[in-house]
Amino acid sequence: MKVVICGAGQVGWQIARHLAGERNDVTVVDNNPELVRRATDTLDVQGIAGFASYPDVLDRAGARDADMIIAATHSDEVNMVTCQVAHSVFAVPRKIARLRSQSYLDAIYSDLYRRDHMPIDVVISPEKEVAAAALQRLSAPAAFDTESFLDDQAQLMGLTIDDDCPIVNTPLRQLTDLFSTLRSVVVGIRREGTLFAPEAGDQLFAGDACYIVVHNDDARRALEIFGKSVRKQERAVIIGGGNVGLAVAQALENGPTRVRTKVIERSRKCAEHAAEVLERTIVLHGDGLDAGLLNEAGISRADAALCVTDDDKTNMLSAVRAKAAGCPMAIALINDPTLVPLMEPLGIDAYINPRATTVSSILRHIRHGRVSAVYSIGDAEAEVIEAEVLSTSPMAGQSIREIDFPEGVLIGAVRKGDKVLKPTGGLRIEDGDRVLIFALSGDVPEVERLLQVSIDFF
Repeated sequence: MKVVICGAGQVGWQIARHLAGERNDVTVVDNNPELVRRATDTLDVQGIAGFASYPDVLDRAGARDADMIIAATHSDEVNMVTCQVAHSVFAVPRKIARLRSQSYLDAIYSDLYRRDHMPIDVVISPEKEVAAAALQRLSAPAAFDTESFLDDQAQLMGLTIDDDCPIVNTPLRQLTDLFSTLRSVVVGIRREGTLFAPEAGDQLFAGDACYIVVHNDDARRALEIFGKSVRKQERAVIIGGGNVGLAVAQALENGPTRVRTKVIERSRKCAEHAAEVLERTIVLHGDGLDAGLLNEAGISRADAALCVTDDDKTNMLSAVRAKAAGCPMAIALINDPTLVPLMEPLGIDAYINPRATTVSSILRHIRHGRVSAVYSIGDAEAEVIEAEVLSTSPMAGQSIREIDFPEGVLIGAVRKGDKVLKPTGGLRIEDGDRVLIFALSGDVPEVERLLQVSIDFF
C-alpha cells in the first residue's frame, strides 16, 4: 500500500514507523526539513520538505498513485485543505484528517455538512479520543491503563504490582491452576523499563507493571486477585475546563451512574463557557495548583482527580497536590513521553498520552479490513490487535499450541460466536473467530502475516 503522511511530528512519525515496518511504501511530508530528515534517517520512508496542502508538494510525494493520505499536521486548516486537494486533484481513495477545533468538528459531523463539501473519510479528534481515554481510566480506578475490546466483552488493564499483592512471586503457570475459572491472561510485563511478553514460568514481582486481558464479567474478581480495591466513583474533580475537561464532565453528567463533579478552570472565558454548557456540574474559576481552591472543590473527599489542562507540568503538579490533600486517585494528561518515568516517583496513579490515543485511533482506521481495533501501548512499544481469522490464515484450523507465534506475541482472548473464551493450548482457532493479540512492535508484521490482513486495509 502506498501512503502519504502529512506532518512529521510525534503522531506522523509513529504512524510512519508502524506502516514502514509493515513494508508499505510511505512518504512523509512536512514544512520543517529537520523533521523530514529525522523521519528519513530513522525510518525506511521517503521524505518531502514543503507545505502539505500545496498540489505540487503532494504531487512530488506521489499522491497521484497513493492509496491513502493521512493529514496529521498541527494545523486543522492545512489538514482539511490537504484532503480536499488529495480528493479533487489526485483522486486519492482514502483520506484521514486530524482535527482539533470543536467548531470544525460540529460542522463536519452535522447532517448539513456532506462529504461532497469536505471529502474526509475519517476524522480523528485528539480531544474526543483523550476524553474517551479519561473516562476509561475513571471507570477502572485501580488500573493505570484500560481499553475495551470484543464489543465491550473484554478489556485490557494495566496494573501495578504492589508489595502486598497476593500473587507476587508466583509463576504464571501456577496462577492458571489456582484460578482455573478466571477468564484472564497476563499478556505483558514491564520490568525496569523493559516491556516483554511473559512465558508460563515467569513470575510477577513488586514494582512490575503488568497488562492483563480479562473478560468484563471477571474484571472485579481479577482486580481483587491482583490486590486492587474496587472503588465506586461518586465524586470527581476535573482540573482544566477546556475541550477535554468539558467533554469528560458532560459524559459524567449524562452517564448511567451519578458522579458529583466539580471543574476548576484558570481561564475566565473557558470557565464561563463550561458553566453555561454544564447543567449539574459546579465550575470554579481559578488555578488548579491553588491549595485553597482545591479544598473548596472538596479534593479530600473526591474519589478521583483528573488533571487535563494544556500544560504537562501543571497537570503533574496538580495531581501531586490532589494526592497530598487526600485524593486516592490522580490522573494526569501528559504530552511529553519523557515525563512519564516521573509518574511513579511522584505518586501519580495514571496518565493519558494524547499521541498514543491518536496513533491508536488512526491505526484502527488504517487496518480497516479484518482488523477491528488496534491499541498502542507505551511509546509504540507494543500493540493489542483485535482481528477476525480468515479461512486463508495459517492460524485457521490449528490449536493455539500449534501456532508458531514469535516470542513477543500472546493471545489474550478468543471470541467464538457470542462467547469470549480464555485461550488455552488446546483451544482450536477457526475461520471467523475473533482473536485479541498482544504483540511487541517488532513482531506486528508477523502477526499480520498470520492473520492474512496486511493487504486488506480498506
